[in-house]
Amino acid sequence: MTYINNVQNMIPPTNNQLNPKVNGDEKSIRFGDLLKDAINQMNDAQIASDKKTVALASGNIDNLHDVLITAQKANITLQTAVQIQRKALDAYNETMRMQV
Repeated sequence: MTYINNVQNMIPPTNNQLNPKVNGDEKSIRFGDLLKDAINQMNDAQIASDKKTVALASGNIDNLHDVLITAQKANITLQTAVQIQRKALDAYNETMRMQV
């Protein structure tokens, strides 16, 4: 039985599983919406880091570890966004170099 469940988990999702239905209507996920959400999450992480840094400097927070963890999360989020941008530009440039 466990083997069967593991095999079923390896089967790729169907189109119906990728596009969940909400109230009987099909919901499609657009790349632009995903990108916008990712940018908003990155911005929220940067804002949270800035707020905690200011609060630490003003003496409102005394937990240095929490501030450093929040700053590191924001830094990793920003680095990931930059790497994704570089890969997207590389893919675009490679596509433009293709001969048809």
